[in-house]
Amino acid sequence: MSFVISIVVLIVSLLVILFAAALFTNGIEWLGKKLNLSEGAVGSVLAAVGTALPETMIPVVAIITGHEDSAHVGIGAILGAPFMLATLAFFVVGVSAVAFKKRKQGKTLTVDSSIFQRDIRFFLIVFALATAMAFVHMTWLRYAVAALLVVLYVIYVYHTVRDGEGVGETEIEPLVFARKMDEPGFFPVVSQVVVALLLIVAGARFFIDAVTDVSQALHVSPLLLSLLISPVATELPEKFNSIFWMRDGKDTLAMGNITGAMVFQSSVVPALGIAFTSWELSLTAFISVILALLSAGIVFWYSFWKKKLTANVLIFSGSFYLVFVAYVVIGALLGWPIE
Repeated sequence: MSFVISIVVLIVSLLVILFAAALFTNGIEWLGKKLNLSEGAVGSVLAAVGTALPETMIPVVAIITGHEDSAHVGIGAILGAPFMLATLAFFVVGVSAVAFKKRKQGKTLTVDSSIFQRDIRFFLIVFALATAMAFVHMTWLRYAVAALLVVLYVIYVYHTVRDGEGVGETEIEPLVFARKMDEPGFFPVVSQVVVALLLIVAGARFFIDAVTDVSQALHVSPLLLSLLISPVATELPEKFNSIFWMRDGKDTLAMGNITGAMVFQSSVVPALGIAFTSWELSLTAFISVILALLSAGIVFWYSFWKKKLTANVLIFSGSFYLVFVAYVVIGALLGWPIE
């Protein structure tokens, strides 16, 4: 595959993944309604998982292929998603709070502190645990921790559904497969979810091939490209949703959509990497983890001790992303082993 064709495939596959994610999110919300699930399950769990599917399917498909470069893409995507959410996504929400002058809350975010702090606390614990497995070489312990991460996420989902509060109240857009129906049937809802999943899997497969080809042509590590490129693009659903909700003053929804994705991305997805890859983290990958934990830790500390959440602390989170980019750029100029 030529370099130009690889770039085209890369762009098209990302567009397909994003379109399919929007289709899936719409369908999964209607599925939640059909199954009479609580707003908590539909909002902070189903919607968060739906918008997290693009970056989730990329490492899953990469791991399945079994190639070394694909495994690097998979690990990069696994670690890149939480890093982007804990830095760039927080930054976007903070900027939105400042940019929308008509917000009644101003620069202070009115979030449900119990939900927000619970999500961040969970993220800090499980993501640190998942990272620690890179230094453990006992296979049985790795499998045990991978299973534990999945169990912990199930417990999180249980508490979210039981509490029934989720991240707020929101109306569901008309089903894409039945726009003229106020109450679509079960079949079109399930059909839309299935079609969206198939599109996401196909888009992820082509994306991985394109990233591998581009990285080889540019002599850049596939892990590095997947850390910087795929999460930025595939996190767009969360970012756009949060911007719209910030504009409407729905701060709990805006933050909950991001932190709910962080919870999923720090538990279930790393569990796959721990169980089915070598889970050997390079210095670059490890630095992205540390920066993500630092950013989330500062936001959690500020929210816990100040009893509030402001735009400034979220905007500050963006500095950790700039630190990582600076490390990559400087390392490339000085010839450091950036991979």
